[in-house]
Parts: sequence; structure tokens; C-alpha cells
Amino acid sequence: MPETHSSPEEDKSVLQIWGKSSLKGHVTISGAKNSALVVMAGALLCPQDCRLRNVPSLADVSRMGEILASLGVKLTRQGDVLDINASYIGQSTAPYELVSQLRASFFVIGPVLARLGVARVPLPGGCAIGARPVDLHVRGLQAMGADVHIEHGTVNAYVKGPSRRLKGAKIYLDYPSVGATETLMMAATLADGETILENAAQEPEVIDLANFCRAMGAKIQGAGTKTIVISGVPSLHSADYAIIPDRVEAATFLVAGAITQSEISLSPVIPDHLTAAIAKLRAIGALITPESPNCLRISPGHGLTATDIETLPYPGFPTDMQAQFMALLTVSEGDSIVTETVFENRLRHVAELNRMGADIRVKGNHAVIRGVPTLSGAPVVATDLRASAALVVAALAAEGKTTIQGLHHLDRGYENLDTKLQKLGVKLQRLQGDSTTEVETAPLTPIAPN
Repeated sequence: MPETHSSPEEDKSVLQIWGKSSLKGHVTISGAKNSALVVMAGALLCPQDCRLRNVPSLADVSRMGEILASLGVKLTRQGDVLDINASYIGQSTAPYELVSQLRASFFVIGPVLARLGVARVPLPGGCAIGARPVDLHVRGLQAMGADVHIEHGTVNAYVKGPSRRLKGAKIYLDYPSVGATETLMMAATLADGETILENAAQEPEVIDLANFCRAMGAKIQGAGTKTIVISGVPSLHSADYAIIPDRVEAATFLVAGAITQSEISLSPVIPDHLTAAIAKLRAIGALITPESPNCLRISPGHGLTATDIETLPYPGFPTDMQAQFMALLTVSEGDSIVTETVFENRLRHVAELNRMGADIRVKGNHAVIRGVPTLSGAPVVATDLRASAALVVAALAAEGKTTIQGLHHLDRGYENLDTKLQKLGVKLQRLQGDSTTEVETAPLTPIAPN
């Protein structure tokens, strides 16, 4: 899978963090990146205006906007409000130069095919954390009556017949893929008849997309369970919808509070979305208490102790929090084992954490972490989005200064992370372009596929 493209200016900028600060205050959690991206794609289903609220200002969101605009969609943004008009989709082909930068762009194949009866989408890009094939998406669309073939790196899909409408079908997913569940759910909203998705993903972002589609008039039942039933309707109408808070950003700040033994609060959050992360934080030794239905407070317990973590599809422990928790475990007393089961190349941050004095050994998809008394600041390089957050978390607890390169990864998924940390009392600075020096890259630890 190709790495996310970025400009040379982005590649040269670095974040310098001086560790050992005590965090204090309140963090405002932004809208969920993974919800915003797919809900933006879902707006393609509607031939009228849609308004999305609580949309985070992120590089990935901007890229998705560019992809929609390339299809003929009109977008207007003011603050966290995004107005989308997809009344006219001028073409069925998404451009490779945009799709190659963002894996979530592949989501457009479902709604475009449902609206036009034809769609051409290049195979996607994104973080280099694993293969993440689209075969589940393709087989599902074929089950709904689409002719799909992959040629020269592009997925070509079209529906035969005068109506050009997909047909309802019963689809079993071999794996509860979030992307496949969302793609097929969107495609089914305008299909002729009933579609049943078995072994569907249960992530909160799937529920958010279903709720948005329902706000537009779609008939969807069971989102958030393993079986989703979609009864196709002829067309959808305009909606005004607010994106859920970002559970990964919220959990990242909880880990930041835990690793610095600090007391901070955060809102808005949906605590049920954080169940697995909260359980592991409590096992490690942090105290987490609800202050209100949408506000959590984390405070220090009696030190940090080792625990084991295995990533799983929701409601299991999220793969998107594996790297941040590994940073926390590096300074937790005892031996921990982290097992990555979702993506086969998502332990590349280990080499960078070891540069900071961590004691981590990798075998296959397992990482054995022996807690050390403290980390030390060092020059490090982010290898993907969540790895960049893990290095920030580690830097907060390290002695001295840590310099993090590869901030284009961080900017893809965290809105104003450096500003939010500064408000909590972290000493940091972001240096752009030529004001930085080259940071030597540590060799990547080879990870064998599952």
C-alpha cells in the first residue's frame, strides 16, 4: 500500500516537545475523522443540499472534499459546518492523483454506483500499515447485480438494465470490515429491494453513517449489530446532521493524561465508544470518572502497571489505539504483550519508541514491552497516523526534548493537536520548512504478516 503523499514542506516540518510537564485543564474533542469521511461520501446519495456539522479541520477531510469536487459536487465550509450539494454528479470517475492519497476515498464507489449505475474508482492509498484489500467491497457489489472488474489499477463497476439500479441481496462478509460494511450499506440505500449484511462491522462510525442515511430518508435497521437490513428507496432528501465526537482522539488524550500522571477532563465524548480503552487504562492504573454524560476526567492512580492488549474489531480493543497504548506501556511496571490482529504492518513505531529508551521486542505480530523507569527525548520519525500520536504521547513522558518528523501523518487525523496540548501546559513548538534540520531515520523493524 503506498504511503500518503505529502509536500516537501510538510515533510520538513517538525514538532519539538519538552517532556515531563504535568497536564492540567480541559480538552475539547473534535468530530470523528472516520465518520466525517464516510458521511461526506454518503452525501453523494442525495440529489439535494446536505449540511454536516462538527466536521474536523483535517488534511484527510480536505482531500475527501477535493475528491467530491472532482465529481461535480459543490462544497462550502464555514467553521465546522460543511454544506454539500451533490445534485449534479458530473462524472463517475474519481481521479487517481486524489484517491491515491486517501484510502477512505474508495467509499465513493458505493454511492456513485447507486446514483449513476456506473462508477470508476482507482484502488486506494493511505497509510502503509497493511494490505487492506477491497475484495469484500467488490464481491458485495457483485452480489447486488453490478458487473465489477479491476483493470490498470482502477475498479470499474456498472449496472446493466434500463433502470441501472442495484438489486437487494443477502451478503455475508468474511471479515467484519468497516469499509466494506459502509460501502455496501450506502449502495443498498437506493437498491431495488432488501439487502441483508451479515457479519457486519459494529463500529460507532458505521452507526453514524446509518443515522445520517436515515436522516436523508433511508430505511436501515440493525446498524451497530452483526446484521444490518437495508430496504432500498427510490431517492433520498436533504438532511442536517452532526458528526459524532472522535473516540480515537478522546482515547489519545486519556493516554496522554495517564502517561504524565496528570488530571485532565475532556468533552464532548460518548463514553460507550471508549469502553475498551477505558477498561485497559483502569487495568494499567489510571482513574477515570464521568463528570457528566458527555464528559470524562482522568486522574492518577497508584502508579502504572503492565497489561496485555490484543486488537480486535469493535467492540474489541481498537487497532487505532494500539500504538498510543504501547507508548504508555513502555513506562508501566512489568512486562506487557501487545498483539496486533487487524493490520499486519502496524508495529513500525517500535523502532522509534526504542530510540527513546523503550525496551520492546517484536516477533511476528506480537510486541513484548518491558517497562522502563523513564524515556529519553530523541529525534524520531512518524511512520503512520497513529504512530505519530504514539510518539507525541511518549515525548510527553520523556526526559528532555523529542523532535518528531513526519507531521503530515499527524495532521491527517488530529485537529490542532499541538495547540490543544499547549493549552494543557505542554511545552512544545512546531518548526516549519527550512528552520528544521534533517532527522536521522531509525531502521524499521521487519514485521511478518499474520
